[in-house]
Amino acid sequence: MASIFQGIGAATAISSSTSFDSKKLIFSAPRFHLEKKGSFLVVRSDGKMSNGISGRAEKLVTNAVAAKADAPAASTTSKSGHELLLFEALREGLEEEMDRDPRVCVMGEDVGHYGGSYKVTKGLAPKFGDLRVLDTPIAENSFTGMGIGAAMTGLRPVIEGMNMGFLLLAFNQISNNCGMLHYTSGGQFTIPVVIRGPGGVGRQLGAEHSQRLESYFQSIPGIQMVACSTPYNAKGLMKAAIRSENPVILFEHVLLYNLKEKIPDEEYICNLEEAEMVRPGEHVTILTYSRMRYHVMQAAKTLVNKGYDPEVIDIRSLKPFDLHTIGNSVKKTHRVLIVEECMRTGGIGASLTAAINENFQDYLDAPIVCLSSQDVPTPYAGTLEEYTIVQPAQIVTAVEQLCQ
Repeated sequence: MASIFQGIGAATAISSSTSFDSKKLIFSAPRFHLEKKGSFLVVRSDGKMSNGISGRAEKLVTNAVAAKADAPAASTTSKSGHELLLFEALREGLEEEMDRDPRVCVMGEDVGHYGGSYKVTKGLAPKFGDLRVLDTPIAENSFTGMGIGAAMTGLRPVIEGMNMGFLLLAFNQISNNCGMLHYTSGGQFTIPVVIRGPGGVGRQLGAEHSQRLESYFQSIPGIQMVACSTPYNAKGLMKAAIRSENPVILFEHVLLYNLKEKIPDEEYICNLEEAEMVRPGEHVTILTYSRMRYHVMQAAKTLVNKGYDPEVIDIRSLKPFDLHTIGNSVKKTHRVLIVEECMRTGGIGASLTAAINENFQDYLDAPIVCLSSQDVPTPYAGTLEEYTIVQPAQIVTAVEQLCQ
């Protein structure tokens, strides 16, 4: 395998420099392990271009919020677009980055000529060749470690787990190597690697194929985590993750791959550390991500008909949390409901609850409510599987109780 990556290195003429031609609309990725210098341009979900998290003057807990950028905000409007399914948006983002940067490569089981288990890498192997789209044996610990080593030598690997649950086999590599090598090497190495793949509760996939690994990985120092929920942010987060100098885990939900949305023809990226305001409201803040975004929006329709005005935020960045966006919402509504598919014990919701209580407790008029999946293995039977995760009716009930 070492000879393979020597071949890739020779073919791509790896450079130690991370700067690119500005005429090609290349945006620099955030580096939270380095000094905060320079600006980070992103296109927000409303189509406006901004400098990441501009205008955030409040001093918050530094280890829990995204870094501020320096440049003033600019604006742009997308006048055209094209419709893509979510898995196609992921592929388009990956392909654009492979075209832009010859150091970007893909590895994983069946990612080559088969095109990946959910066709995210379909068509890339014929275009870029077998060295940049590398089919691996069924050995997650081996190819994950190989990808991390490749990142240390200058490549920018995208590692696909055929199912996120399989990446438990590579937990040692992700934790002790991927997350810590920048620190343990005294800053000599950066690990610009993306680890991505399908996860979450599907439709009768059984317990081992219904894992939500956000809670497993959130405690690893040095790892960023994001979760996509729409074709727009799937492409934007993919591109941003590849450009980042930090190791990023991109969580994709198995039931969202066939969502369709019109996305801009112009190049854009999403901020890895910024939440998305899905629906402004006044009565209660609902924080969610991934598939649960759609359960929340379904419940929101019922809540509006009952006279409630919920504010819905897709947190997107699972580590670090965007406490600026979240905090502003809490200060407005004074009530918080967290809806997640993760397990209740030690899940993202538990960490988010702690962060809000530490930073915004004085603004709360009621205790934070967290709706999570039950702490049981996901059943195979469809009716039981549905019972273990949060449903829209539960969200409606929770909001009614919060707003009493």
